[in-house]
Amino acid sequence: MATEDIGQRHAEAEQDSVFRTSAEAEVDWDCQTCGACCSYSSEWPRFTMESDEDLDLIPARFVAEDGRGMRCDGSRCSALSGRVGVSAACMIYEVRPDVCRACNPGDDECRTARAAFALGRPVDNETQGGQEPAWR
Repeated sequence: MATEDIGQRHAEAEQDSVFRTSAEAEVDWDCQTCGACCSYSSEWPRFTMESDEDLDLIPARFVAEDGRGMRCDGSRCSALSGRVGVSAACMIYEVRPDVCRACNPGDDECRTARAAFALGRPVDNETQGGQEPAWR
């Protein structure tokens, strides 16, 4: 993903003032139904403070060719299984890098990634058959 695409996504996420309303309490921060942080940017899954021993635990097929982070398919981490916003899981959860451990449900990085995938916003009333808007 080009740097300007990442910047544009970040700017759009920050403009999403609806995301931080009182209705936010209704948002389900369950990572296993999300996966947005693992699909937001190929720049995020970079290795930082991991020891060589810790990095050796990550299967080579998930490490980028340059060895500086996780291998990504586009902006999606190759260790993510499932479908973003539906059901997602990290295939190396127990040995995931520090950058992945640092992203916590509901923090700024989480919110930015979720906003890029339109997760945690009210669902349009018309798509709900006239029912009250739900949160997704």
